Amino acid sequence: MVKRILTVLLLFPTLVCAQINTDRVMTIARNALYFEDYVLSIQYFNQVINAKPYLYEPYFFRALAKLNLEDFQGAETDCDAAIQRNPFVVGAYQIRGLARIRQSKFDGAIEDYKKALHYDPENITLWHNLTLSHIQKKDYDAAKEDLESLLKVSPRYTRAYLMRGEVSLQQKDTIAALNDFNKALELDKYDPDAWSARAIVKLQQAKYAEAEADFNRAIPLSAKNAGNYINRALARFHQNNLRGAMSDYDLALDIDPNNFIGHYNRGLLRARVGDDNRAIEDFDFVIKMEPDNMMAVFNRGLLRAQTGDYRGAIQDYTTVINQYPNFLAGYYQRSEARRKIGDKKGAEQDEFKVMKAQIDKQNGVTNKDVAQNKGKEDEGEGGEKTRKKSDKNMNNYRKIVIADDSEAEQRYTSDYRGRVQDKNVNIKLEPMFALTYYEKMSDVKRSVNFHKYIEDLNRADVLPKRLRITNMEAPLTEEQVKVHFALIDTHTSAIVEDEKNASKRFARAIDFYLVQDFSSAVSDLTQTILLDGDFFPAYFMRALIRCKQLEYQKAEQAVETDVVSGDNKRKEITAVDYEVVRKDLDKVIDLAPDFVYAYYNRANVSAMLKDYRAAIVDYDKAIELNPDFADAYFNRGLTHIFLGNNKLGISDLSKAGELGIVSAYNVIKRFIDQSE
Repeated sequence: MVKRILTVLLLFPTLVCAQINTDRVMTIARNALYFEDYVLSIQYFNQVINAKPYLYEPYFFRALAKLNLEDFQGAETDCDAAIQRNPFVVGAYQIRGLARIRQSKFDGAIEDYKKALHYDPENITLWHNLTLSHIQKKDYDAAKEDLESLLKVSPRYTRAYLMRGEVSLQQKDTIAALNDFNKALELDKYDPDAWSARAIVKLQQAKYAEAEADFNRAIPLSAKNAGNYINRALARFHQNNLRGAMSDYDLALDIDPNNFIGHYNRGLLRARVGDDNRAIEDFDFVIKMEPDNMMAVFNRGLLRAQTGDYRGAIQDYTTVINQYPNFLAGYYQRSEARRKIGDKKGAEQDEFKVMKAQIDKQNGVTNKDVAQNKGKEDEGEGGEKTRKKSDKNMNNYRKIVIADDSEAEQRYTSDYRGRVQDKNVNIKLEPMFALTYYEKMSDVKRSVNFHKYIEDLNRADVLPKRLRITNMEAPLTEEQVKVHFALIDTHTSAIVEDEKNASKRFARAIDFYLVQDFSSAVSDLTQTILLDGDFFPAYFMRALIRCKQLEYQKAEQAVETDVVSGDNKRKEITAVDYEVVRKDLDKVIDLAPDFVYAYYNRANVSAMLKDYRAAIVDYDKAIELNPDFADAYFNRGLTHIFLGNNKLGISDLSKAGELGIVSAYNVIKRFIDQSE
């Protein structure tokens, strides 16, 4: 989740330790952390801490793993231990600040960020999080001071303008807020948050057409943001476009099926256009979420009466009247329903209650409940068309619901750097394919990855689990970690008994790979190849693991050497280092020319080395072998764009989106109006 933001923190130079074994365990642990296998990494860090409790690094990295697993208290405790051992590590203060924020310890977080900025005053992430901590405390003046400092460090940092605009809105300075939102759009017209922020201000100014136009720009850039559909529905509602508003509520509820405002407002709109039964379904859902929501109960009562369910309507009206004994509309509607079922006496009692209240009102007699609604009896039909969610005035039961100010304030306050990824889709290649036992679940069902040789291998029962071909590898659970450590021991015993068995070597290599022990995995794969030179899965996996090792080493080279004292003298990774990866993939293609994933992975290697034309040749071959290969279309589309061929790139991205890679549409939006 946080790999892209926290790479610098993750890759601090490791202290040179006397014991090689400790070094090795630390390296494996950091591999696991870098590739987001958090449970596994914690187990390795525990081993290092037990062996050398005086080192700060295993505590720091374990804190980072715990943060990702949402063990915020544990992360804070580990950061305390890291700082006690080395008080000059900027990352430890940052991680502890994040852990404290998640526990609403904002004063402690502010203290941590200020301390970290003392050592690293130009760190954008630290300024960003410090600002949001001050916003959480409603210390808006301090937040603006932070943002001034941040913009001096990075004048083109769009998030700073968005945050400052939010602060201005809290200070009721709409003009200043709009200026900042416009500046953010000037710097980055592909930021969906900038468009939606300006749109919300337009909503507040009752400029509904302009608000809708801004939401129209935000939605394609952030298609999974239900809030944008909810807000565009409001803009459309104010322009009397009820069908368009309902369509937006439908889309919002597809994304967020539990959205209260979506169900309530869609229920109201369905009722307005006579779609009573489906309106009842919406209010049923709202009442299930909030059984004490009397406005929803009353609206359902009206709809039940409309559909002939008078007893159900009476039940709803009675529930509301019990809660609000002086809600006259409730008595009036119940009297109507009681007459429909022949309860003349009950109807007359309700009518008498209404008549008495009207006489009392004329005579100036009131009570607590009547006073609550005084002067607002007719507001449901006239006056404002909307109400805040927290509004409990029963006479506003027909009004469209909007979020409370307190909810709207949260738009950026959870956007802490280092905890979440950028809201925009990161423009990067789809990952390489691996042979593994575990695969992440996908929101969109894509085609099953299949190859006959791998299927035959699974049927032969030479491996402990079914091997999958996937580029959506799942991290191990704690139980799975234990299983694979045990399997390594089992395979080792089997190998001792039969050293010439290539399958057993390969099986252990997969287990080493799953527990992120890449060196041991490569060693076993090499032995597998020596025993059976035609076993192409060993070449395929060795190429993948070596590529991951190079990826990690390249990330280490990108570390800012001044974060921790000491020089960073790591061997530079060049194209030559990738030749061993390419040779293995070449061998796979020689042995299994129909194994489409080898062409795809080789294309990815070429693209990583900016050899885009070679990459396109391999993507072409992969697509020729499998015309529904969504990942190949996506990566070929990006590669065309990298070469400046936007038209070809967008065509491929469109096909990738059609085949299930939803993020392709975000990328298309960014490049569709750029010239070749």
